[in-house]
This record gives sequence, structure tokens and C-alpha cells, in this order.
Amino acid sequence: MASANLRKELECSVCLNIYTNPVTLRCGHNFCRDCIGRVLDTQEGSGRYSCPECRDKFQKRPALQRNRKLRNIVENFLSAQPDKKESGIFCTQCIHAPVPAVKSCLLCEASLCDNHLRVHSKSPEHVLCDLTTSLENRKCSVHKELLKYFCTEDSACICVSCVLMGGHIGHKMESLDEASEKKKKKLRNVLQNLMTEREETEKRVQSLEEHRRKVQGKAAGETERVTALLRDLRRRLEDLEKRVLSVISGQADRISLYVSDMIRELEIKKDELSWKMCHIEELCNMTDPLTVLQESDTGDLCDTEDGDDEDRERHDRLLHDGGGLDVAGISQTLHTGISDIMSGQTSGVSGVTDILLDVNTAYNYLLISDDRKTATSSSQNRPENLERFGCSQVLSSQSFSSGRHYWEVDVGGSQDWKVGMCYPSIDRRGDQSWIGDNKKSWSLVRYYTHYSVRYDSNQIRLTGNVSSNRVRIDLDYEAGRISFYDLCHPIRLLHTFTTTFTEPLHAGLGVWKGCIKISGGNQM
Repeated sequence: MASANLRKELECSVCLNIYTNPVTLRCGHNFCRDCIGRVLDTQEGSGRYSCPECRDKFQKRPALQRNRKLRNIVENFLSAQPDKKESGIFCTQCIHAPVPAVKSCLLCEASLCDNHLRVHSKSPEHVLCDLTTSLENRKCSVHKELLKYFCTEDSACICVSCVLMGGHIGHKMESLDEASEKKKKKLRNVLQNLMTEREETEKRVQSLEEHRRKVQGKAAGETERVTALLRDLRRRLEDLEKRVLSVISGQADRISLYVSDMIRELEIKKDELSWKMCHIEELCNMTDPLTVLQESDTGDLCDTEDGDDEDRERHDRLLHDGGGLDVAGISQTLHTGISDIMSGQTSGVSGVTDILLDVNTAYNYLLISDDRKTATSSSQNRPENLERFGCSQVLSSQSFSSGRHYWEVDVGGSQDWKVGMCYPSIDRRGDQSWIGDNKKSWSLVRYYTHYSVRYDSNQIRLTGNVSSNRVRIDLDYEAGRISFYDLCHPIRLLHTFTTTFTEPLHAGLGVWKGCIKISGGNQM
């Protein structure tokens, strides 16, 4: 009865058999390793794990702890309760009916049931062992004697005759039990290492599965974000399309209405001219001179210039002086709308709303306005410091170490100027202090009538001039890009520098005559 109760305690609740390689969950319940592994595999698809016995939930796949003590109990129980019916070995002494055997005798090379075991010889040479079907493997193939020793030099199991008369004379011998224990000890060490390696492998598998789930979750979130972004972008573009098409349609309707009015007025005038022509022809065809001379309204008939100059002026203005579609205005509306959309769809890290100049960095021949936006070439008397430039330049007080930003500069007040960006570690004196003449700065320069971009003293001449009085500087810190634009219509890209930034960046201005002014700044 006690054996039956113990067997029930040693049964896995999943397969209902005695535990095989038992492991323990955090809740304390035990299962066969393969059984609980299959259960957790089926739960993996839902992302929720629970104990099959108590339904305790786990946020992630639980680690399986090997229960060595329970494994030892199972092994002891099984060794004390041999399954006679399942062994398939029957007593060789029972000739009338097959009776399950319980032990084997190595000397007799026979398997014995309980009854024949009781009457079997108890002499030492009759060695009993657990049931086996290969009794001949326990005897020496040469001397047909029981194997009792282990030769460590030849790694072979031998009998007494092998020791005394065989080829093992003088070799180191150990009893089978002693040699078996040594081998078991080595195997246990190997087993322990394998168990440790398996546990580490399981942890790596779990960490990789967790990483895969995180990547899949992040990919799903990113997919949703990009989809929403592009959906909003399409909506904004559709709204812009409707707005621009509405402007085009409105202008076309207004022009068409104005032209219709002019055509109607000209048709009336044409009818009047036709009536005058008919009346004059009638007078010219009269033979009575008195009748021709006494015609009272011949003055009006001859007055063909009245209002003609005004009609011609309106006609010429309509056809030649801007009476058509305002293509430039339409293009400006379109480009401004696209710029607003792109500015609204991108985001930076820091919220920059304006660019202010740092007076402490300004050259003594640069006057900085009270609002710190305008730099004017003018002599000043400021105290010297390590931050002040020894050339006609000034930096912004703000620095940028992330995000996308842009600002605009009005350069119309000077013929010679420079705009750009630099690291705060730029030299403040000497040839290496000019923005664009070192590896720490990038610039757009106008000198006399020439335009160029500069980096590390390398100059690239620009084709064409900056046609407007405003330039724009774009910074994408993470992408490593500084771009310069001419704010004409449409906006024209002048040049883009690409690099990897290693320091925060400051905006920089230089002016030799006149003044330049920062007119706007924003974050994209």
C-alpha cells in the first residue's frame, strides 16, 4: 500500500507516468522535462505561460530547475520495484509454464524465479545479479571464467586466469567495483558539466527568444508609426493638392469672367461701329449735297477714337502685363505647403525656436545688436577673453548635439560675408580660426562677387549666384549633414556637407562690410 502511495506521488501530472528527468517550476510543482517543455512550447504562441497544475502565471517563459533529489528518489523507487512482467525474462528452471525471473546466476548462466531462487545454491561462486539476457558477456571469452578484475593498462575486464596466466601479468589491476566507481566518478563530472552546459544553452535559447519577441514587438510598433506617418502625409498632400488646385481654378475663373466682360463690351462697340459704318455709307451714296451737309449727327459718326485708347490699354494689360495665371504665386504656395508638411512630419530632440549671437565670441570689430541677431562691421572696445575671435566672426550661444534644425540669414546688407557651423573647440586666433579653413567648421562664403563653400581650407566654387538676399542653413545632426539653400522661388540647394559629427555644433557668422542678420530659426 505504501509503495502504491509513493508511486502516485512520483507521477507526472502531464504524462501520468513516473518522472523522467524531473524539473521544478517557480511555483514548486514538478514535471518531466520533456512534458513541461512541450506544454510551454504550445503556450509560446500566445505569449502567456502558466503552470499546468496550479495555473500560476508567468510573465515570460519560466526557467526549468533540475530536481536532483526527486530524480534520486525515482531511481531508488524503480530499483526497489522491478517490473517483472515488463522485463521479458523468464525462469529457465520452470519448464511447464513461463514464470517471470527475478535474478540471474552468472555461474549457472540461468535466470531464476522466486521459488527457484530460494533453493539455489548460496555458495560464493554462484554470483547473483540483476536480470540480464547476455550472461556470456560476464565471462572471459578465453577462460570461460567470471570477469572479476579490470586491467588499467589495457582497459579490459579480465578473469583470475587472465591475471595469473594471461597477457596481463605485471599490469595494474583493480576490482570491477573499484574501477566502476572511478569511471562513474568521471562520468558524474562529465554529466555535471553537460548539465551546466545544457542549462546555459537553455538560458541562451530563452534570451534569444526574448530578444526575438522584443524585435517583433518593436517592428510592430515601428510599422504602426510609419503607417500612421505616411497616412498623415498622404492626407496633408491631398489637402495641399486641393488647395493649390483651388487657387488655380479660382484664378482661371476670375480671368475668364473678366475676359467675358471685355468681350461683351467689345461686341457692343463692334455693333455700334457697324451701325456707324452703314449710316456713313448711306450718306456717301446720296446724290443731294444739301441732305449730306444738313445731317445733324455726322460729328458723332466721325468720332471713332473715343474710348479706343482705354480699351486697347486694358487689352494689352490682359495679354502682356500679367493678366494671366500667377504661376509664381502658385509655385510659392505649392513649395511653401510642401516645406510646411515636411517640417511638420520630422521631429528633433531639442526645441530650438531662435538663434542668438554670443557677444563673448564676437570680434572687436563686430557690433552685435541688442536683440543679438544682427552683426555689423564696426569697431568696439570689449575685454579680451579666450572665447573671442581674432577675426571678423561670431558664434551662436546655442549648440546642437542632436535633432534636425534650420535657420535663415538675411545677407542683403553686406557684399562680403560668411555663414556656417563649427565645433566649440575651433581656434579663436590664427589661420585655423576662420570658419571653413579647418576640420572643425563648414561655411558658405561670398567674397566680392564669388560664391563658394569651404571645409578644411578646401574651396568649392558655386555655379551661379545667390539670387535672393536670404540663405538657409539646415542641420541634420544624426545623419551628419549641413546644407545651404538659396531662398529664391523655388528654393535652390547650393551644397550639402556630409560627415560624422564628434562635438556639438554652433552657428557662425562672419561679415567684413555692412551687416547680416539672423531672420529666423526653427526645429524640423
